Amino acid sequence: MQKSFGLRLTVICAMMTALTVVLNRFGSIHTDGWTIGFSFVPVAMTAILYGPAAAAAVGGVADLVGALLFPFGPYFPGFTATAALMGAVYGWFLYKKNPVRLVPHILPATLINSILLGLLVNTLWVSILYGSRTYWGWFVYRLPEYAVLIPLNLILIPVLVQLARRVKPYRKEEA
Repeated sequence: MQKSFGLRLTVICAMMTALTVVLNRFGSIHTDGWTIGFSFVPVAMTAILYGPAAAAAVGGVADLVGALLFPFGPYFPGFTATAALMGAVYGWFLYKKNPVRLVPHILPATLINSILLGLLVNTLWVSILYGSRTYWGWFVYRLPEYAVLIPLNLILIPVLVQLARRVKPYRKEEA
């Protein structure tokens, strides 16, 4: 894991954050309560290349910036905390894993992020925020979102790993 963020890594994380905001706010399908899109891709790529701290920063800051600049509803800090934690989970499972295999790395990261954090925790935030339905009503309503997102993650993350192998990540110790 990076010991500190240098200027170059900060700029890379800022670009990944901006890409995440654009993909989430303008390149996703949104309804009340769920979102289907590719905004996880820059966070996962940051995790693969730079580790959990950088990916957590990208996920959390992207959620905060997106919610403040392009809101879909009221800001709720639980979503930001969950987005940061999702980036960290990707980093814990995907950073410096060579070779990255489906079962020990990609599948647990996807299931923890999608089921535990996305479906269970974010559904709690949605039910608190919108409150018009019970938690389980929101849970059932959000199941189709994760029926799409889990396979999407399982298909795209191996592609990102292969792409990351071709990209030489900047490491502070190389400067």
